[in-house]
Amino acid sequence: QVQLVESGGGLVQAGGSLRLSCAASGRTFSSYAMGWFRRAPGKERQFVAAINWSGGSTYYADFATGRFTISRDIAKNTMYLQANGLKPEDTAVYYCAVVVFGRGPITSSGSYNYWGQGTQVTVSA
Repeated sequence: QVQLVESGGGLVQAGGSLRLSCAASGRTFSSYAMGWFRRAPGKERQFVAAINWSGGSTYYADFATGRFTISRDIAKNTMYLQANGLKPEDTAVYYCAVVVFGRGPITSSGSYNYWGQGTQVTVSA
């Protein structure tokens, strides 16, 4: 059974940083693309960043470019999101997800097959 568990969220002041982690279990994820999404209160789920199976290609939403960095440690079956320069508008529940089957756009939530439960990120002004 595939399981994704996020951690690292919390309360931080504007301008601060957080490192989110996504620990995967149930199979080896070295062959699959993975991504981060977020959902702010009252808003739809939004793409944040994604990384291909090898880690050689990364993709970012415009708001994340230059502030967020996605990476993965295949040996640890773990994906990370380093979020710097956080702003109050970054407040949301952050979810990690994995593409196990299918070939949809890596930036689309519909392409992902398994999701974690999410970790809350709150940025105070």
